[in-house]
Amino acid sequence: MTARRSPPAALLHSFQIPEDKTMFDPRNPAATQRLATRRPRLAGVALATVAAMLGTAAQADTLSEIYLQARAADPVFGAAQATAAAGREKEAQGRAGILPTITGSATLQRDLEHSSAVTDGRRIYSNRPWNVTLTQPLMRVANYRAYEQGVLQAALADQQLRLAEQELLLRVAKSYFDVLQAQDALNAMTAQRDAFAQQLAQSKRSFDVGLSSITDLNEAQARNDLGVAQEIGARNDLEVKRRTLEKLIARELPPLATVDPEAGVNVVSESQGGVLLERAPIDSLQVAAGETAEQVARLEIDKQRAAGAPTIDLVVSAAERSSTAYVSPGNARNYTAGVELQFPIFQGGAAASRTREAVANLERTRQELLNARAQAKLDARQAWLGVQSGSALYSSLRQALISGETQVKSTTRGFEVGTRTRVDVLNAEQQLFATRKDLAAARYQTLMAGLQLKAAAGALTEGDLRGLDALMVR
Repeated sequence: MTARRSPPAALLHSFQIPEDKTMFDPRNPAATQRLATRRPRLAGVALATVAAMLGTAAQADTLSEIYLQARAADPVFGAAQATAAAGREKEAQGRAGILPTITGSATLQRDLEHSSAVTDGRRIYSNRPWNVTLTQPLMRVANYRAYEQGVLQAALADQQLRLAEQELLLRVAKSYFDVLQAQDALNAMTAQRDAFAQQLAQSKRSFDVGLSSITDLNEAQARNDLGVAQEIGARNDLEVKRRTLEKLIARELPPLATVDPEAGVNVVSESQGGVLLERAPIDSLQVAAGETAEQVARLEIDKQRAAGAPTIDLVVSAAERSSTAYVSPGNARNYTAGVELQFPIFQGGAAASRTREAVANLERTRQELLNARAQAKLDARQAWLGVQSGSALYSSLRQALISGETQVKSTTRGFEVGTRTRVDVLNAEQQLFATRKDLAAARYQTLMAGLQLKAAAGALTEGDLRGLDALMVR
């Protein structure tokens, strides 16, 4: 929750007692008049300050604000960020295969030799050789294909991170709307329970004076018990939904901004929905990642086939040997430069096996790409149907709510004049609260379907959540 802030120093100063103590002296008429005029002003300032502080403390968080908190705290998205960072290193690793490598070695060695040719029968001498070699690949097809793969794998890591970000947007939105829907359901169940309790009390009074039967009393008692049970269930469901959203933001859930009941739910226009539906199999993030994975698999085939091709390297080395041996004492330094050609002749069949494996993996990525395109098209169509049907259902339920409120009033009047029974009143009230619950569910499901449609077409961004903020009231 938002932390309470202390009043400004200037405001605190306005509440301090002035130096002139005589201004509050009741024996001083002028002081009494000043006190009378000062009290309302001080009280007004104090009330305004307290109201402002309470308003700040109770400030509700919007959907986009909850998303920013989840982006910083959700471990699933954190793992995706780490995976993307690791994937970007594939480019540097692939580049290393076409850049020069430098290796060096040095040895400090002391030899003990036993020989009858020397006076004491043994001889000790030392060797201190070192070597530095630079190798620059000139023709290594497999290394160049590995570098191209690394570039694509780094791009694939970014695409997968974008996909994880889109999934986080949907998870946050769904959890947020689940909490609001559970709150609305609890409010409806509480109001229903209060209405049933009132009907039960009236039924008991009527039964006590002989104006109603035991059947009406039992019916009212049963409805009241049902209302209590449904309220308990709604309260438990709200608690579960709150804990789910708290898991995403890793903190206690603050007050949430609610959707304005008068706001529309159709946030995707007819023309925009048609474009998203058409572009989904092309612009979907899953499809983009699948296309990149297919290119990586294709390069893998080229890389494995090139493993049996000859390689040419430029090799430059420098070496020095320092020895105290009696045969060839002294220092010797050598420099060499040349082109090295290697031609693999037989590798036990490993190269051919890896090539067949790469071909099979390419076919797998092709099938996964086909599935990604079909799934994107299906997801977009289902989401668009959800937007259209949800909007129509929401409009119908709003009208049904008005009709239900009218029915409750007319049924209550009919009961008062004896043309309707108490059971009729209970049925009308129960139907009204069920309509309110369904209306809330239709509102959030339609808004969620709009987000899912954009996600299916790869067009969902944080800006879409900020757009929904405009429909909310804090």
